[in-house]
Amino acid sequence: MKIRKTPIMDGQAPVNVYIYENRKEEYIVLAIPTLEWSFSFSYGEEAGSVTERLEASLQKRLDHERAAALTAQLLAWAREM
Repeated sequence: MKIRKTPIMDGQAPVNVYIYENRKEEYIVLAIPTLEWSFSFSYGEEAGSVTERLEASLQKRLDHERAAALTAQLLAWAREM
């Protein structure tokens, strides 16, 4: 599991983002406890589909602009795994 920090809103202190990869079952889980939010996707899912679902999920908690930026950041971190 990796832990990253990112500000959720401009001017706020960074919060923890947890990234868990299960290589045996081939999926990744992203979680931001401060937002009471989590998201999972499998290795086999199409990248465009994951991006759309992830951004839609984040938009339930954040504004469109911040959700889009955070989506890109989360996917980049997930690719590092």
